[in-house]
Amino acid sequence: MIKAILVDDEQHCLITLRLLLEKHCPDVEILDQCRSAEQALEAIEKFKPSVVFLDVQMPFMDGFEMLEQIKNISFAVIFTTSYDQYAIQAFHYSALDYLLKPIDANELKSAVLKLKNLKQLPSSEQFEILLQQIQQKGNEFSKIAVPTADGFELINAEQILRCEAQDTYTYFFLKNNNKIIACRSLKEVENQLQQFSFFLRIHHSFIVNLNEVTRYIRGDGGYVVMTDGSTVSVSRSRKETLMKRF
Repeated sequence: MIKAILVDDEQHCLITLRLLLEKHCPDVEILDQCRSAEQALEAIEKFKPSVVFLDVQMPFMDGFEMLEQIKNISFAVIFTTSYDQYAIQAFHYSALDYLLKPIDANELKSAVLKLKNLKQLPSSEQFEILLQQIQQKGNEFSKIAVPTADGFELINAEQILRCEAQDTYTYFFLKNNNKIIACRSLKEVENQLQQFSFFLRIHHSFIVNLNEVTRYIRGDGGYVVMTDGSTVSVSRSRKETLMKRF
């Protein structure tokens, strides 16, 4: 069983989440339901949960501030939030999971399934990335978390040459000639990188770092040459966008 604590200052949100979990996620055992971050800190210390469903926006102490009070986070976190562009982008950067309110049953089941398949807990660095971004809203951050089969790789975005889709995985090709296989679709990677203006998806299978493009060769869609000598195809539908960026 997955032992969970639910945290939300709105009672109807707690009730809704509990009912959804009871109906769609029978492997989740709800240990406690908390209406404030202060109550949640006490419950976490008492029950030692394996996951906390954590509301982001709460009075007096929000979800992010609550996490800062915990020295060693020994549980997974699934954030629940209304849409906030800075918060959503922060989750993408840190590769931490979240659910948008009102919570959709299918998205909840997907989040719990990912939790069941989790091989290791989120790292302290992921939470540090998340909190750093939340505290500095609107700024660009150089480091992102890339989920892999063994855990996470923390890399500087500037070091990425290109990304290539392979089924449900994505290959990250780096300037140091290393290659990372990410357990994430190219669409998810595109969302994670969208705040970095120098990345562009030029094909349904490729994202490139425009700073690392040395040449464009004309053709039906054409292709670009990267600083490492590799070539990347440009789809006809994305050629115009690429030309505008150049």
